[in-house]
Amino acid sequence: DVQLVESGGGSVQAGGSLRLSCVASGYVYSSSVCMGWFRQAPGKEREGVAAIYTGGGATYYADSVKGRFTISQDNAKNTLYLQMNSPKPEDTAMYYCAGTRARWLCNFAPTEYNYWGQGTQVTVS
Repeated sequence: DVQLVESGGGSVQAGGSLRLSCVASGYVYSSSVCMGWFRQAPGKEREGVAAIYTGGGATYYADSVKGRFTISQDNAKNTLYLQMNSPKPEDTAMYYCAGTRARWLCNFAPTEYNYWGQGTQVTVS
């Protein structure tokens, strides 16, 4: 079974920094798949924040986080990261790690991600 387990969430002050991690198990991490970070605030739809194509390392960001958040991967550790710098109160949400099966392109459509973690809460004040 594929399992994605997030960690690193918590409370942070605006302008600070936080790093989220997502460890994948039972998942062929080195294949050409998309790994992404999504978030969902109360009363809002789930939205894509950042994604990375594991085959070539191409990265994708939502406009709202460009220049502040960085997605990266460590294939040896089967781990995905989201470095959150200068977070804002509007970044407060539950953050989810997600992955696709083998594909050529990445996008932020939640329905195209096959595997999901349980989420980690990020609160920015």
